[in-house]
Amino acid sequence: MNSPAVEVVILGAGPYGLSIAAHLNKPNVPYRIFGQPMQSWRSMMPKGMLLKSDGFASSLSDPDSAFTLRHYCEETGQPYADVGIPVPLETFIAYGLEFQKRMVPNLEPVRVSYIRQTPAGFELKTEYGETLLARKVVVAAGITHFAYLPPVLEQLPKEFVTHSSQHGDLSSFGGKKVAVLGTGSSAVDVAALLHEAGADVEIVARASSIAFHEPPIVDRPFLQRIMNPRSGLGLGWRSRLCTDAPLVFHAMPEKFRHRIVRRHLGPAPGWFVKEKIVGHVSMQLGVTLNKAEVLGKQVHLKLGDKNGNERVVIADHVIAGTGYRVSLQRLKFLDDDLRHQIRAANDTPVLNRSFESSVPGLYFVGVASANSFGPLTRFAYGSDYTAKRITKHLAKSAARHGMPEPALAVTH
Repeated sequence: MNSPAVEVVILGAGPYGLSIAAHLNKPNVPYRIFGQPMQSWRSMMPKGMLLKSDGFASSLSDPDSAFTLRHYCEETGQPYADVGIPVPLETFIAYGLEFQKRMVPNLEPVRVSYIRQTPAGFELKTEYGETLLARKVVVAAGITHFAYLPPVLEQLPKEFVTHSSQHGDLSSFGGKKVAVLGTGSSAVDVAALLHEAGADVEIVARASSIAFHEPPIVDRPFLQRIMNPRSGLGLGWRSRLCTDAPLVFHAMPEKFRHRIVRRHLGPAPGWFVKEKIVGHVSMQLGVTLNKAEVLGKQVHLKLGDKNGNERVVIADHVIAGTGYRVSLQRLKFLDDDLRHQIRAANDTPVLNRSFESSVPGLYFVGVASANSFGPLTRFAYGSDYTAKRITKHLAKSAARHGMPEPALAVTH
């Protein structure tokens, strides 16, 4: 069989991949998009979770803003407010799936298992053995490959230690003692849902307290709106600059950019989780996990505080709500030679102003682009800016080089 070449291939069908595909439809840039729709949201987030982002900041992007989360909720009769009503995970997933059906009906729910560079562009192979050529590839992999497990836990049996991303359903932990590591959104959301499922939960973390977000004030005085403006990432001028001037951020020195991405808008839990945690869930805060071992059928966590005191937490299971760390080395679908050609800083791709890596025609979006464009692209809200900018670039490139020709096809 011959697979004709295509101008653009998009890998991933989350908010970024779907938004880029929706935008590419308007200038008629030929593309194919691969992936299960909203996969990480459906399989790596716990049922019952509420999104931290406000309603207005939780839409996918299409070129005419014809199908926002507001539109979906109005059509389906679900509660919605731009600010003040948390968005249930299930609502966001259902909206994303409907967005895909309407805006990207040509999605192919197939995994691409291999990519290598060729003189004509890139050769890709799907899990079903199809081989195709693309002039350009957009990697919109989201967080799927980047779950971080602390080294002290890596060697323990998987039946005793897991990452929070492995639990879409926490009901099986009812009646068990579970230790949750971390005080970020992933950890605290999981702890709250475990408690609701009937588990005996204990939060263990280095942080000395949990920095919950403050409840939103819908109608604020004019002076407050000027001094502390609202953005898709929250309140404050720093967040507003992140959303309004990503190219200014891109022009900043590398060390500065990486520091801001690490420190600004950390994984703090939403305000609505506080009442589910405080007074209901035990906590061991301000401690360091020095050792973890399985004794019998339980995990023993040996902890130490800054005063040299030691204590032990014993649990049936440990869930690491320790977040995600972008690492090019974890993208195993990229051929080794190709992966090593990508200029990187702290194992994250260095991107130009159009999201293109040092390998011409290879682009990275979403969380993998945050060290280049700032905290904006760590959130679904960043899909709008990303889709508009990369589509403009890809459309110009396609017009300049002309349409792909069948002569570039690969036989397999």
